Amino acid sequence: MSFRRTLAIAAASLVALFGTSACVAVGPPASHWAEQNSLDCPFEPDESITTHVTLAYQMIPNGDRIVQNQRMLETCMPNASIEWKRFESAGDVLQAYGAGSIDYGLLGSSGLARGLSAPLSLDLVTPWVFDEIGEAESLVVKDDAITDIEGLRGKTIAVTYSSTSHYSLLGALDQAGMEVGQDVKLVNLSPDRMLAGWQSDQIDAAFVWDPTLSELMESGHVITSAKEAAEGGAPTYDLATFTRSFVEENPEFMVMWARAQDEAVRQIIEDPDTAAGSIAAVLGLDAETVLTQLTGYAYPRATEQASDALLGRDLGTLLYDTASFLKDNQEVDAVADAETYSRALYPDAAAAVAAGK
Repeated sequence: MSFRRTLAIAAASLVALFGTSACVAVGPPASHWAEQNSLDCPFEPDESITTHVTLAYQMIPNGDRIVQNQRMLETCMPNASIEWKRFESAGDVLQAYGAGSIDYGLLGSSGLARGLSAPLSLDLVTPWVFDEIGEAESLVVKDDAITDIEGLRGKTIAVTYSSTSHYSLLGALDQAGMEVGQDVKLVNLSPDRMLAGWQSDQIDAAFVWDPTLSELMESGHVITSAKEAAEGGAPTYDLATFTRSFVEENPEFMVMWARAQDEAVRQIIEDPDTAAGSIAAVLGLDAETVLTQLTGYAYPRATEQASDALLGRDLGTLLYDTASFLKDNQEVDAVADAETYSRALYPDAAAAVAAGK
């Protein structure tokens, strides 16, 4: 199956619009969160919602970090129980889903496609596209003489398996006519372990996102990115995912959650300084660095979320085609029927927010 052929149709419409559970308790000090307790809900709170939700987040600069930092869920649903847990990769999130220990997790489009496919076959839905990934995820190399991906023949590349970077890398290699195992060696490393591998010369390149990307670029340079992979037919997205059972049991929560996400995206677009400050507080970075990172993504509002180009239709096709590509590369055991991936789309909450409900 041709990778370029299977993804071309979905890519055209989507691009036009725009990975043992490694849970760790690292983040801002308790004093920071104490200060956030004084924040108000930016819209009408709903005191009737009393559900408990366990949210798995990753250190990625998007609206969810604004929602977390500004305690929107806690202030807008004051009688709900909100529990945040940090995870390092999509693989960790998928394992937590399999263990039944989380209700929600950030997954890249490739991670969700993997989760919906065998052997995992998880019953997940996505109610929100956090971002379309561009230059924020890039392939950085150490050797100044290497200027394109073909220069990496015989080299070792680090990437986080099940991540969008993994998918973008496989797509870039496919587009260059290169094969894993034959032309290059891939090693599975979480972003927090890549710097050590880089400094000890165990890897020659890495496809990764910030803050690790910026750290590696201090002694390396970028030769391609997720943006180029998307243009070649392999777009990638960061997605919010929930278990289907949680969504079906908590429709009111989902609308309030989506309203908070839409407010966060509004801040990114209309008040980037405030948005960057909130994201920086969670990621442990300075705001100027985050402002730069934000340019590597595109962030859709609720009206775009519910459109045919995303949750309304086309993202389901992309997930199916992504799963097919992962099967061709022996990354999943089997691809489910196309309806499985379409059923994973949940536009209802975004549509309600877009309609002002």
